Amino acid sequence: MSEAPRAEPTAATARARTPTAAALIIGNELLSGKVEEANLVVLARTLRTLGIRLQRVVMVEDTVDVIAREVRILSETYDWLFTSGGVGPTHDDVTIEAVAKAFGVAVVSSQEMEAMLRAHYKSACTEGHLRMALMPEGAVLEVTDEIRWPTVRMNNTWVMPGIPEIFRMKLPVIIERVGRGRAYVSRAVYTKMDEGDLKPLLDAVVAAFPDVDVGSYPTWQSDKYKTKLTFDGQDELRVDAARDAFVASLPEGEPQAL
Repeated sequence: MSEAPRAEPTAATARARTPTAAALIIGNELLSGKVEEANLVVLARTLRTLGIRLQRVVMVEDTVDVIAREVRILSETYDWLFTSGGVGPTHDDVTIEAVAKAFGVAVVSSQEMEAMLRAHYKSACTEGHLRMALMPEGAVLEVTDEIRWPTVRMNNTWVMPGIPEIFRMKLPVIIERVGRGRAYVSRAVYTKMDEGDLKPLLDAVVAAFPDVDVGSYPTWQSDKYKTKLTFDGQDELRVDAARDAFVASLPEGEPQAL
């Protein structure tokens, strides 16, 4: 499998210093509540280590036109798009067809993938199994030295499986091909103050550190703290400074765990 050219920079790349991404989560079983979605959290965490900002997540049914519309919009708006689900052998696995439609290309069968499927299933290989060799025409099969089972990438769109174990297995391919940028740094402070009392303190930090994302998360299940505050950014010194400024503003004697 030949090395693929990188996707051309999008308009978002020119506008923003930090690359952006969107996720398209696909599956009737997710929207009906039959299955609990598990891939988004690991994708988000992986992208943070790569310095990529996940900005939008969309969940849709297994409908070709709906998926194609979202792929078209999201792939044009963000630097990277990651789909999850709908790449198996059954009737409701329509993501490949939808991605092809979004990019205006045909669906073709990859001889390399077909050969791998035949070798894997041997005499038990069926036409259903061979559906997993389908890909949009012009797409690339991404692999690494360790992960030889390919992941389909169409321009800036990565077509990922919905099964959580396989999804996680393929993440190292994304890490190697996308490349590591400036990873996000996160710090936390735990206090016994209510959010309402914390608001003026947080407002001051947010105003002073606009480049740091400040989050506030109350809990009713812990006797050790009432609110967790987080400070996130790509400049470690700025993140630490924002955290320290917040801590310095807390009332004397207020317990906190950093």
